[in-house]
Amino acid sequence: MDNASREKVLKLALRVFGVIFLFVYPLGLVWPSGWVWHGGMGFYYLQMIAGIYATLGIFLIMAANNPAANRSLISFTIWSSLVHAAIMGVQALGDSHETGHLMGDVPALLLVAVVLWIFRPAKA
Repeated sequence: MDNASREKVLKLALRVFGVIFLFVYPLGLVWPSGWVWHGGMGFYYLQMIAGIYATLGIFLIMAANNPAANRSLISFTIWSSLVHAAIMGVQALGDSHETGHLMGDVPALLLVAVVLWIFRPAKA
């Protein structure tokens, strides 16, 4: 795949993931076993994490206009997604009430990290 094609895919991925991040809160309401922690009683947590991800989503959408100029944001998204997924995965494996996350937010964050890693802009 040439650089122009890679950049097109990256721009699309940044926009798609950005829009999905804007919808973390509704996902938690529709599919709580895959997105809401604390046995569904963690609505303060859901609001907090949804606010953080909505903010990141807006910045990912804006980064799609010039991915090379936003390498640090893309790197942050990759690494924070990996760390978040790893912590959640361990917690979900250790708590039988949270195993739904192994089918929800854990693989979703791993997908974000892998796709952005594969198509991240080359160093200048």
